[in-house]
Amino acid sequence: MTTGEHTMADAAAMRRALELAARGPARGVNPRVGCVILSPHGDVLAEGWHRGAGTPHAEVDALAKLAPGAAEGAVVVVTLEPCNHTGRTGPCAVALIDAGVSRVVYSVADPGDHSAGGAERLRAAGVDVTGGVLAEEVEAMLDDWLFAARHRRPRVTVKWAASLDGRAAASDGSSQWITGPAARADVHRRRAAADAIAVGTGTVFADDPALTARAPGGEFFDAQPIPVVFGRRPVPADAALTRHPHAPVFVEGADLAADLHELQVRGIRSLFVEGGPTLASAFLAAGLVDELLVYFAPVLLGGHRVAIDDLGIATITDARRFDFAAVERLGDDLLVVAHPRPTEGN
Repeated sequence: MTTGEHTMADAAAMRRALELAARGPARGVNPRVGCVILSPHGDVLAEGWHRGAGTPHAEVDALAKLAPGAAEGAVVVVTLEPCNHTGRTGPCAVALIDAGVSRVVYSVADPGDHSAGGAERLRAAGVDVTGGVLAEEVEAMLDDWLFAARHRRPRVTVKWAASLDGRAAASDGSSQWITGPAARADVHRRRAAADAIAVGTGTVFADDPALTARAPGGEFFDAQPIPVVFGRRPVPADAALTRHPHAPVFVEGADLAADLHELQVRGIRSLFVEGGPTLASAFLAAGLVDELLVYFAPVLLGGHRVAIDDLGIATITDARRFDFAAVERLGDDLLVVAHPRPTEGN
């Protein structure tokens, strides 16, 4: 929420705080946050940023660079509302009050159940507080973290590759490769951008996927998604995913909402669901899909191996509606990107 008036100097300092925030880790439980401390005359006294879970928050990092008493009457500009809880570190709101700052300028309100409320605590202590400065820019930077924090789950992307008639495999079960190299390269690029990649145990037994993100030449991308397996069946000890750079995470899949919350608590902000039809259908039926990526190949397969199983939809009026966000040509194939259509009242 925007409160109070902000100045050009506030905005300039916030842009610098955004630059500082970008130095922090892009993945994990905590957000990237930057902080600039200004004198009452607008001179920069100190800068700080958050370096990851367990390290000082941006405000405390900046305060630590000042001599005792040097922040008295200062203006603190920070990308996220100062926290109001004690975790591995103490509340930043209290640290700022103790330092004697006169004003705090922040961009986005903290959505956490336990960490929110820093702005009100500061106001109660007599500190002038302004929120909402450059909110759109900070929202864009913290997009995945804010989504996970607000929804208490990762953003879920479901992907499948299919023939023009909606089949994910031929009648004998063979599916490599329905799409061509350009489409497969696009999938691996998107895998690398996700925090985690998910399959069901059925896919593990049928395809033995490595669940890695690789460049067209076969080399690993620097960023690798954490492998997540949904299901109760034990995975073979020699499964390819056991050799993944990250240790696999196993969840039962009986309660997808609870499983997603567990992944969010682990610091997973985005989940790339690769397969198979049973798992993809379960996410769709539960209304837990935020984006669809459907790669269509110009082939016909026929048969019963459809890309999506029964969703429990009995009549056309109950159809799950999506809006097309993009259509892209990838070699001989087409990628269709779709987002769920908001329901009335949302």
